[in-house]
Formats: sequence, structure tokens, C-alpha cells
Amino acid sequence: MGTSFVSSGAAGANPVQAQADTGPCAITLRNVVKQYGAVRAVDGVSLDVRRGEMFGLIGHNGAGKSTLFKMMLGLVAPTSGEIRIQGAPVSGRDFRAVRRGIGYLPENVVLYDNLSGLETLRFLARLKGVPEHECVGVLARVGLGHAGHRAVREYSKGMRQRLGFAQALLGKPRVLFLDEPTTGLDPEAIRAFHATLRELRDEGVTLIITSHILAELQERVDRLAILAAGRVRAHGSVQALREHMALPLRLELQVAESGAAAVRAALAALALDGVRWHGLRLEARCARDAKMAVMAALAGLGGAVLDLQMHEPSLEDVFFGLAH
Repeated sequence: MGTSFVSSGAAGANPVQAQADTGPCAITLRNVVKQYGAVRAVDGVSLDVRRGEMFGLIGHNGAGKSTLFKMMLGLVAPTSGEIRIQGAPVSGRDFRAVRRGIGYLPENVVLYDNLSGLETLRFLARLKGVPEHECVGVLARVGLGHAGHRAVREYSKGMRQRLGFAQALLGKPRVLFLDEPTTGLDPEAIRAFHATLRELRDEGVTLIITSHILAELQERVDRLAILAAGRVRAHGSVQALREHMALPLRLELQVAESGAAAVRAALAALALDGVRWHGLRLEARCARDAKMAVMAALAGLGGAVLDLQMHEPSLEDVFFGLAH
């Protein structure tokens, strides 16, 4: 882990950097600002996204995520600052060639209802300058191989979302932007979607993903950035942010009736907060630096403790601790 910096949240303060940025970068942002009249939608964002990593971007509505996406895609020019994708400035002439290697799945996918899924992909492939023979394989990869010849108007919301994902994969992009990509997908489709993302990452594709479903990102992203009011409040891996914030762990115990008195006596000497009993089940909060001492003390009670679980803070806990 690298040096950590703590932010007070004040203008100009450094964000929490819970991990050093290492390795070659696919995306670099330096002091990026986007001003709309009196509103500063993005306020001095600096980030590095490594090649071949899955990077999460999370924040409240209005935090600046969509504006940042549009600037990285070259759809909106920053007011100031610099953005480079694959080494090329987004505002420079070389970005046209780089953009051919970028895929984008917007939050709201708009498709042509009267075309079939395959016709839609072939049309978009022609616009992108991608060989049309790729389309059948891409449809199969997103689980729509059976529905390629059906009109899009017959597609469910989840199928439309998968077709949107398919168009983002046309041309075998090296950088892929995904804005709320699992909207409308059922649990099985979400599982398949993330399996595909893992395959893409293993192939060296750089993935930038936003989602309001924080539990979905928690175990899947390599690193993430938390945005609030147009600023990066923290970035790093989920575990590094947990450790940096020193959020308490959640302890759950199931005790034997015969050993309840011994457990209660042992708990009195331990660094626990929020102790609550539900019959013979206990819930409490444990300081991170007291974890091993607590576990050793409870393990020494033998059969008095039937089950013991320590739960790490969720990404939602981290988010609410930093984004406010």
C-alpha cells in the first residue's frame, strides 16, 4: 500500500488515497474542471486508471459521474484540466484513432424498435467501421444468440440492456465505459454480465463502471473512486478504504445456553460497542485493531461459543462515511 492522505472535504484538500497508483495507465485525469454557468459539475478531479483493471466510479445523483464520463468519451470538453486516454489527449487530433478502441454503454439505451437485434448491430458496426461478421459472435457473448432475428420491439428491458452491451463490445474495445450497466437485468443475467466483464479484464480491457448498487461492485472492482459535489473524496481498493477509515467490524456470536454467563463475563473485559443480545445470539461492533484480541478471548471459551462471525464494513458503509 502507498501513502495515504486524509481529506477534510474542504476545497483544495487532498482526497483519501488509500492505495498508491502503480502500473501503466489507460486513463489519466489532471485537475479536470467542468463549469456550467455558476455550477461547477466537476471540480478539480485527478485520477489514474490502470490498464486492464476494473475501476468503479460511485457517488450520489449530481456528484459529477455522468459529466466525467462524457468528458472522458470526448463528448463534452472540460473547462480546464487534461484528460488522456491510452496516452492521447481527448482534445487532440490523435484521439480520433483512440476512440475507435473505446466502447460505451449509456445508462439509457435507445434502440431502433423495427430492426432486429442482429440488424441493429450490423447498422452500428457500419457506423463504427467494424466488420459485420463480428456481430453474430458478440450477440452470442451477451446471451442474445437465440434472439438475433427478433425485432427489438419484442425485447424485454433486460434484453435491450444486453443489446446495448453488445454494441459497446463491437470492435473489441480496449477501454470500456459502463454507466449503470445492469439496469433491468435479472439476477442470472447480472451474474453472466459480470462473468463477461471478468473475461474482458483478463484479456487486458480497461473497465470503468458506475452503479448505484454498491453491493454489486463491492467484490468486483479492483479500485474505485467516490465522488461528491464534483470532487473525488477517496480512491483505492475497497479493503484499503475500509482499513484507512478504521471502520468497526460487526461481530455475531451464537452461544450455548450453559455458557451464556461465561460469555457475558468475557465480553465485559473486551473492547466492544453496541452490544445487543437476541436470546442466545449476540451482535456487537469491534474496533479493527482489537479484532485478534477479541477472537482469542472468545476462542478460549471453548464450547460456550457455538459460532463466531466477523463481518467487514460494506462498501455502503465506506460510501456513507466519505461521501457526506
